[in-house]
Amino acid sequence: MGSLGALRRGSLATAILVFSFLSFLLLGIVVVVDLVLSMSLFPYSLLVVVTLALLFMVLQWLISPFIVRWAVRGKQEVTQESNPWLFGVVQGLAAQAGVPTPRIWVSDDASPNAFVFGRTVRSAELVVTSGLLAHLNADEVRAVIGHEIGHLRHRDVVIMTWVSAVPLLAYILARVGFEFLRSSRRVRGKGAGQAILIAVLVAIVSYLVYLVTQLLVLYLSRTREYYADAYSAAATRDPHLLASALTKIAYGLSLARPDSEPSGLRAFFIGDPVKAEQDYATLQDRMSRYDLDRDGQIDAYELQRAIQMERSHWSRANELFSTHPPTYRRILMLEEIEEEIKRGGLPADVYKFV
Repeated sequence: MGSLGALRRGSLATAILVFSFLSFLLLGIVVVVDLVLSMSLFPYSLLVVVTLALLFMVLQWLISPFIVRWAVRGKQEVTQESNPWLFGVVQGLAAQAGVPTPRIWVSDDASPNAFVFGRTVRSAELVVTSGLLAHLNADEVRAVIGHEIGHLRHRDVVIMTWVSAVPLLAYILARVGFEFLRSSRRVRGKGAGQAILIAVLVAIVSYLVYLVTQLLVLYLSRTREYYADAYSAAATRDPHLLASALTKIAYGLSLARPDSEPSGLRAFFIGDPVKAEQDYATLQDRMSRYDLDRDGQIDAYELQRAIQMERSHWSRANELFSTHPPTYRRILMLEEIEEEIKRGGLPADVYKFV
């Protein structure tokens, strides 16, 4: 089980890399403009570009909860009166994690899923689909909610909102540059050549920064899913509950209609609806491969064998463009935690580690 300290260090390092690339991009734009136009406005032009970038990121941070809330279909707010059990579970797990109870919604999506979003931990909101409540038992639902509360405890709603703005900004700059090039035939006048050169350089650099930072953000997203899983395992003291829930979610999503919740929300969900069919097929293949005695469980020997087989760099490369780790990898990690519990139980200060 990775420690919360390791999570913070890894997240900090990734965030620093992402914002370093943003700094490189903004500085590069200013240098390109200054060199091409033979201007010497460096300190002031950099200030203007950085200010505009920050305004863009703050704007995204401000409006993103409204967009997500609008995108969730047929939602109804959960209160102590409307659903005392669900409200009590969320309230109890939030208190256990030391975070404020999020505002709770149930959407009428029939596929099993859940996610949290918000500007801050204090203003966070939790969405649970009706499919999750219908297809999972009470203990599994509690494990899924524990995962989502883990995201709040780890401040993921804040970190991912800010970090994901960087590749988006880089992509917008690249698209502006490429669209300018498409319309460059209509550009005339003394500075036409200089304008085209600036557009070419800005578009190329922006797109390269977009690709690199997008990979970093996806890596960060996958890492934080693992740690939210670890938190749920510690909070419920039964990792098998979340493993069972993840299997049901992967199966349910693989059967979901194409008109379920918008795929634009996929990064928020506990399970990725876009890759669910492939994910569930891979899960079945891996579990049948690793369950040598076909008893439906991965014992200690089978787990060690599976971990050795999963150390392949090629299998890791397949995850590069995924928002979520493969379900079978998440289950293997939960099986590791379960083996730790069997050997000696979780330490009394477990919350220092997750």
